[in-house]
This record gives sequence, C-alpha cells and structure tokens, in this order.
Amino acid sequence: MATKNELPVRRSQPDAAAERFTPALKQEGRLLLQMGIGKPSIAQAMQRAQAHGTTVEEELLASGEIDETICFEALAETLGLEFMATIDSSRVQDIEGLDTQIARPEIVRIHHASRPPVTVIVPTLGRLAELSALLQRTPLLRRSLAVSTPSAVREAAWRAGSQRRVSAVTRSLFETAPLHSARVTFWGKQGFYTGIVLCTMVAAAVVAPLVSMLILHILLTLFYLANFLVRLYALVFALVQERGERRPEPPDDADPLPVYSVLVALYREENVVAQLVHALNQLEWPRSRLDIKLICEEDDAATIAALKALRLAREYEIVVVPVHMPRTKPKALSYALPGVRGTYLTVYDAEDRPHPGQLREAHSAFAAAPPRVICLQAPLIITNARQSWWSALFALEYAGLFRGLLPMLSLTGLPLPLGGTSNHFRTAELRKIGGWDPYNVTEDADLGLRLHRLGYRSRVIFKPTLEEAPVARSVWLGQRTRWFKGWLQTWLVLMRKPGQLAGEMGWPAFIVFQILIAGLLLSALSHPIIVGFLAYLTWLMLDDSTHTEGWLTFWLFTCDIVNIAGSYAVFISLGRNRMNTHEKRAVGWRWMFVPLYWLAMSLAAWKALLELRTNPFSWNKTPHVPVKDHSEEPSA
Repeated sequence: MATKNELPVRRSQPDAAAERFTPALKQEGRLLLQMGIGKPSIAQAMQRAQAHGTTVEEELLASGEIDETICFEALAETLGLEFMATIDSSRVQDIEGLDTQIARPEIVRIHHASRPPVTVIVPTLGRLAELSALLQRTPLLRRSLAVSTPSAVREAAWRAGSQRRVSAVTRSLFETAPLHSARVTFWGKQGFYTGIVLCTMVAAAVVAPLVSMLILHILLTLFYLANFLVRLYALVFALVQERGERRPEPPDDADPLPVYSVLVALYREENVVAQLVHALNQLEWPRSRLDIKLICEEDDAATIAALKALRLAREYEIVVVPVHMPRTKPKALSYALPGVRGTYLTVYDAEDRPHPGQLREAHSAFAAAPPRVICLQAPLIITNARQSWWSALFALEYAGLFRGLLPMLSLTGLPLPLGGTSNHFRTAELRKIGGWDPYNVTEDADLGLRLHRLGYRSRVIFKPTLEEAPVARSVWLGQRTRWFKGWLQTWLVLMRKPGQLAGEMGWPAFIVFQILIAGLLLSALSHPIIVGFLAYLTWLMLDDSTHTEGWLTFWLFTCDIVNIAGSYAVFISLGRNRMNTHEKRAVGWRWMFVPLYWLAMSLAAWKALLELRTNPFSWNKTPHVPVKDHSEEPSA
C-alpha cells in the first residue's frame, strides 16, 4: 500500500514477491540491513526505488523513515571520517563550479586559517564500498575529508555564492538579450516617438478640436470593436468545443517519472504557509521525485520562521534571496532557477491549492506534445466569489480568461499571455530563453509572449488551481494597477522592433497580440471617454429630431452601443458559460456591477500609466489569508 502522500508502486508483474531487483538495489538493501534498518522498510523502499528509478537510500530519506542527519552520520562512522552536521558558509570559497552544488550537492571545500582545507563529501550507499577501498589504500586522506548531509552542503553553497548570484540574476537577461528586458522602460527612440505623438495630439486638439475628437473616437471605436470580436469568437469557440475537450492520455507506466520542481515565491506570507504546504503535500507525485523550493526574501524573518516551524519534509527546500533591487517575484524565481533539479517545473503562488493530479496531467501533456511546446497553463478558479462583489466579478473574469479565452488561443496556435501561477515548463528550454525578466512586474504575460516569438508554443491543461480573489477595493486596485503596469512594460518591450516582431510571430499572432495587449490597455484607459462619447452622442441625437443630417452621429452612436453593451455581455457570458452551477450561484446577481468594475479597471490603468513613469519596478503586494470555508470550493 502507498502512504498518504505517495503514489501506488507500479509493477510489471502482479506478484510483488517475484519482482526482480537490480544488483545495485540488492547491495543497498544489504548495507542498510547492516546499519540496523528493518527488513519491511527496506523491502518497501526497494519496490519504490525500482518503480521510480531512484535508490533505496533516496526512498527511505524521502519517506521520512530514516533521518538525514542520522543516516549520513552513520555513513561517516562507517568510513571513519569526521561528520559535520552544519557547514560554516563563510569558510566556503565562491569558486567556479560552486553553483553545481545547489542542484547536485556532492562536494564542497572548506578553508581554515590555521590548518589545511577540508573537503566535505556527501557519500552514497552505492559508492560506499569504493570509498572504503580508497581510504584503506590511502589512509592519510582521512585528515582532509569529512562527511555532511546534502542539505548542509546545498545550504552552504547557496549562501557562499549568494551576492554574486543575485547580482548576476538581475543583469543576466539585460546583458544577454537586452531586446527582451524591461530594465529600460523606453528603448531607443520609443520615448521620442511617444513625445511626438502626445505633442501632435495636444496640438491637434487645440487647432481642430472637433476633428481631433472625431478621429480619436473612430480609432478608439475600432480598437474596442476588435477586442470585443476576439472575445466573442472565444465565446463561440467555447460553446462549440464544450463537448469535445480532449484530455491528454497518461504516458506508458513502464517509464519512471522524472523529477518535477515546484517553485513558490513567498514574501510576508507567514499566515498562509501552513495551508500552502498542506496543499503541496497532496500532489500525486513520488516524494523522492519532487523538488519543492520555497523562495523567501532574506529580510522576511516571519515567513522563514513559520516555514521552519512546520518541520518540512525532505523534498522541501527554503531558498533565501539576498536583499537586492528590484524586489519582484520574477527576480526571486530567477534566483532559484539554477538550483532546480526537475526535468519539468511549475510555479505556484502562496495562496494556491493546486489539484492533486495537476503534475500528472502536465507530464502527460508534455509527453504527448511536440518538443516546441514548452509551457502549459492550468486554469485558475476563484473560490471566494460570495465574499464581495469585487471577488464575484474577479471570479467571472477568471472563468472567461482561463477556461474560455486562453483555450481558444492555445488551440488556434496563437500566443498565450500566461497567468502568474500554475505555469508548467520544460526546464531546459526555460533556461535557454533566459527565464523570467526580473524587471517586468507581469512576468507571466511577458514570458508567454517571448517564448512564442522565439518559436516555442504554449498550451492549456484542465486540472485547476484554486485561489482567493481580493475582497477589498484597495487590495484589488493595487493588484490590478501592477498588472496594467506590467502589460504596459510587456507591450513596450515587444514593440521595440515591430517589423522584427511581426516576422518572428507571424502576422496573425502579431495582430492578436496588438488586440489583446494594446487593445486591453487602450480599452481600459479609454472606457470613461467612450462612455462620455456615448452620453454626448445621445444628447446630440435627442436634440436633432430628424436625424437626417446626423448620419455620422447615428453610426458612431450605434458602434458605441455595440461596443459597450456587447463588451459587457460577452464578458458576462464567457465567464458564466465556463462556470459550473456552484460557481454561478456564488456570483449570483452581482454580474450587474460589471459597468462599475470596468470603470475601476480604467482607474487602475491610469494609475499604472503614472507608476510606469514614477516607479516602474515597484511590486504592489497582495496580502493573503488562509481559507476558512472549504465548502465554498467548486468541484474540480
């Protein structure tokens, strides 16, 4: 039987007793028996090791049946070497090759002022006989060798190279691919062209105000209409595809599962870390094949203390990021990336409760997809829609985005502006494209569009991640301001060389990018203006009883009505169409507040425009609290 957090062991034969173990596993079993480990524990660990492609030692450590410190202290005693439970990182030199030890901790060199340096090793049962023979041939080696745990070596390596590493992370993308970095807000002549456009608009408004207003009205109407049509197409697409969704088939069980890394960036999240760890403990993946990194800021003592108080299992690692500007989530993720061990990795947020089978589904989807599909987006579902009209409309918006718009973009091969969590990546390709941009405050959308322009593709999967939406106006406004600022950064970065971008993306993807990002920004910024135009045109038409000379007024009025009413309607319909009955009841009648919600988005967009000029890299932190009522969670 599998333990609570362990998958059932997969066997090629029905009779477990007849299972054949490799000579290496048998040798490990004999050594562990000599060390006093019980036969039942060894037998179960051998079965898991055979199924997972690991070692007996790894399985016993992952299951918690043997303590890491006790295990390696016993190995040190067997070898006749000194054991170091902790390593003073100030005595570890930051030399070339040190970074390999944060992913594969095996050896580190400690320097002393008064005696020769000591090489600290992490022995394994598989190499124990070899090491013993070497020490018997050259007994003087014992003076310069010591044994420690993988955790101690890894932590010492992280700390010894921390300042160099965090400095390199903030410079890397800008130095290797400056065209893709948001470190400079206006690139080349972008600032000059922006100034020319603004001056021209002001001059035109002074010289010919009516003509200028008419041209502006027509341009905004066209952008609004394009945005409306894309979402209307997504709604029709969702209705057509509703009964024909294809789920990825699980891969052949004969192959061991790869290591899967999970990254969670945390800052001032001491209230929710227990909930987070509980959710991650439910993931249906062998614990010996998990690599979970909880990334904390060095000055966030409360969150670090809360995590240490939980007595985390061996698959967890607390990665401490030195204080360094910019203080953003993508910088924290990029800092942890060199230590990732997984063939695949995913990113979660502090408040997330991912579906236990999400890693399994992502692995199946990657196995079935062509190599250029390097990213998968899981849907995000809001579970606190009842708490306020802000959270209700947030839930409606997320349902339309993650279960309506993004699946349409995925199946039509168009670029996906990713969500900030539950993204799954092929690790090697993520490193190849430069990882996350530390200076972009919506690193998700930026990365999704960058990988598309570089020839890679993204798709969606179906097992969701549950989240909580902001319930207060101030929290919602701060979060949405950051999002709009990041989308502005992303648009400016991609539009540095529009011709090159169109050639790399292809014209259909380039046009959709303009509609989704530029159209979203313009529609949010201009929503009060469009409403004002509509009110003004209504007054003109009421004042003109014949309408015969006001044909342009009539058609502009008609377009405004279609744009505004149609946009509200498709926003509501796309969201409700993808919701189940429980979610619809939670939202209730509060969909009627959509006009106010859109005006609030306009306020956030204008605040973002101001922040882009005054404080482009500031991160408006969204506070989180634990979920109290799990009965509100929809069935996934």
